[in-house]
Amino acid sequence: MLKGIARKPAVLRFVGRMLARYLTFVRKTSSLAIEPADLYDRLPPETPLIIAMWHGQHFMIPLVRPESLKASVMISRSADGEVNAVAAEMLGIGLIRASGSQKSRQMRKRGGMRGFFECLAALEAGSSVALTADVPKGPARVAGRGIVQLARHSGCPILPVAVATSRHIDLDTWDRASINLPFSRMALVGGDFIRVPKDADDAALEAARVMVEEGLDAVTARAYEMTEKRHG
Repeated sequence: MLKGIARKPAVLRFVGRMLARYLTFVRKTSSLAIEPADLYDRLPPETPLIIAMWHGQHFMIPLVRPESLKASVMISRSADGEVNAVAAEMLGIGLIRASGSQKSRQMRKRGGMRGFFECLAALEAGSSVALTADVPKGPARVAGRGIVQLARHSGCPILPVAVATSRHIDLDTWDRASINLPFSRMALVGGDFIRVPKDADDAALEAARVMVEEGLDAVTARAYEMTEKRHG
């Protein structure tokens, strides 16, 4: 019965609103360091981006983006996704309701192909798109092919990013989710842009996928390293 109540739309909306307020509180009570320091200035002014993140490390991303960056995020249509969708909307992020999968049948069920085309449409309209690179319930911290296929078809660069806080709770979940805590030292780290040619063959796509994976591992490790030090 409790499980049924927890999945009611009104309850999910309430939890989503509370999540947005909590994340805003974490951001307001934490000091932020950015690496590279000119990260915002490096963003192409007229070219939308594909912002890559790891699952479980994505909660603070909407609160550290530059205000001028218009962005949409892909969120699953699950109950957990509904909570995240409500929070994202409150934080000024556009929504693409879909989820990737390693299996084509599951991808159709989760709206993965529709989500792919919605991402393409958003990028063509000038909105950046934020995606978790690892596929839900798949191997954690293993980038899927979807994000590099999106870069290939759109011509937009991929930017690996990570946010970490000095105070956090790490959960024993498939995605190694980290709950950011207030009154922290916070670090935002951006990696090198990854571009995928439109004529990329299978080998080139795999090389790009590995670059995304290694880039995300590098920025995540660096973000945690920075939070262990005093800013400045």
